[in-house]
Amino acid sequence: MPSDDAPARLKVMLVEDDLAFQTAFAAAIEATADMTLQVCAGSVAQALKALEASAPDVLVCDLGLPDGSGLEVIAAAHARWPDCPIMVSTTFADQEHVIRSIESGASGYLLKDSAPDKIADEIRTLVAGGSPISPRIARHLLLRFRSPAPPQPEPTPERAPQILSERERQTLDLIARGFSYDEIAELMQVSRNTVMTFVRRIYAKLEVTSKAEAIYEARNHGLI
Repeated sequence: MPSDDAPARLKVMLVEDDLAFQTAFAAAIEATADMTLQVCAGSVAQALKALEASAPDVLVCDLGLPDGSGLEVIAAAHARWPDCPIMVSTTFADQEHVIRSIESGASGYLLKDSAPDKIADEIRTLVAGGSPISPRIARHLLLRFRSPAPPQPEPTPERAPQILSERERQTLDLIARGFSYDEIAELMQVSRNTVMTFVRRIYAKLEVTSKAEAIYEARNHGLI
């Protein structure tokens, strides 16, 4: 029996209508010493009712539910419990679902082809401030950010910054969208050290010393 001063288990809420996945997920969570399955909802209606009752520490949500979209649950959870980290677990791998999930409040996006026994580790990463993302999803995001550069205006006479390389512009674009250096490294499929090298080059070319300055200068000169 745990002692009174033992750390409380993370209360996990699962929104999922597939019974086989529910069973595998519950087994993976209950096998840990630091998590418990607080509630399992099989529909949007059940999930919204559960969210009204109490706040989970973590929400794991499918998108395809029998009475609607998990996006409604994600948005409601993010609005009511903004400190609750949210992770999508679904079969939908298209760009639209990924982006809409992130915009609704999700911080992680896993496909159901991920190993069930790894879910506890992914939840711990999410709670620690990370963004677990399946490799296929990371590639989708990367392709989205590889859009052609907009036409660049003539540089001002008093200052003509050096043109950023494609990888540098891509790095700065992801920084401007709020991704951390570790997340950028995953999306670009390079090491964190390589990302930091890109950042140093960006700062040198734009003659700045901070992210905010770099984003401002790049946008001011049409570089991103």
